[in-house]
Amino acid sequence: MGRPALVVALTGGIGSGKSTVSRHFEKLGVPVIDADLIAREQVEPGAPALDEILERFGADVITPKGGLDRDRMRSIVFENSTKRLQLQQILHPRIRSEMQLRLVQLDTPYAVLVIPLLLESGQNSLADRILVVDIPEVHQIERVQQRDGLKKTQIEQIIAAQVDRQSRLAAADDVIRNDGGLHTLEKAVEQLHRHYLDLAEQRPISG
Repeated sequence: MGRPALVVALTGGIGSGKSTVSRHFEKLGVPVIDADLIAREQVEPGAPALDEILERFGADVITPKGGLDRDRMRSIVFENSTKRLQLQQILHPRIRSEMQLRLVQLDTPYAVLVIPLLLESGQNSLADRILVVDIPEVHQIERVQQRDGLKKTQIEQIIAAQVDRQSRLAAADDVIRNDGGLHTLEKAVEQLHRHYLDLAEQRPISG
């Protein structure tokens, strides 16, 4: 065991299409490690991170079943940047450790880490390449409204709390423009898949 020869961090703003892209990588046989899924595991009842959140934020953010009230927490952290930072300080180191743990168990040419807050959390060092899924902000808002039923003002708060589009694109090694249909998006993933396999083959495997 070591880790894949190439590690690609997939990121993008809310509603950009990261999940669609990562699912297609999975269909192509690429291991995908998703920071959001790990974050959900970290706040299950009984998890140490949830105990720390309870201590820091109080019982208001815990559901009657003992899990995290995600809607309540979302409204708190997007209205208060200090609270948002506190939550990130609890979750991000744990998510990073778990991603690293899962990476070293893989024996594949390359793997994809889905990290929505890659640049915001300074987790760039986990990856060899950064892949950004890019979408115009007007489409972002439409997609999130349809998907999550959030108000436009809530979505704008979330977008404002994330790294701006220009900074994200400036940090990218590769970009998928998600302004066409699903077929176009999948073709772009397949093209990058071949590219990443070629790059992985050229890299020495670290042990």
